[in-house]
Amino acid sequence: MALTEQELARFDKQLREWREQLAAGQSENMHQLHEQELTAFPDPTDQATMETDRSFELRIKDRERKLIKKIDQALERIENHEYGICEACGGDIRPKRLEARPVTTLCIDCKNAQEQGERTHV
Repeated sequence: MALTEQELARFDKQLREWREQLAAGQSENMHQLHEQELTAFPDPTDQATMETDRSFELRIKDRERKLIKKIDQALERIENHEYGICEACGGDIRPKRLEARPVTTLCIDCKNAQEQGERTHV
């Protein structure tokens, strides 16, 4: 059961809004990080705390950057009429799964198989 035009339009809107929020947050985070660089703490403990916080913020920023890339790929799949199609088996990805994870590329069965394979290789 392929997605309807109405469902595709809803996912497109949701993804675009999500991307916009993340991009706005990225720009704000960069400004804050730059301001923190200009701040020097005479106390080594305060400096270490600031560096730990900065490292944490950079990890979050990197995860958001990767998520923006996945959103862009999902939007491209919508444009190419490939959104909602599992890249492993070619079957339909259920709308409930797309609502939970709009950037997914695998149906639930293929994702479970992938995770099972990862567990056995570890």
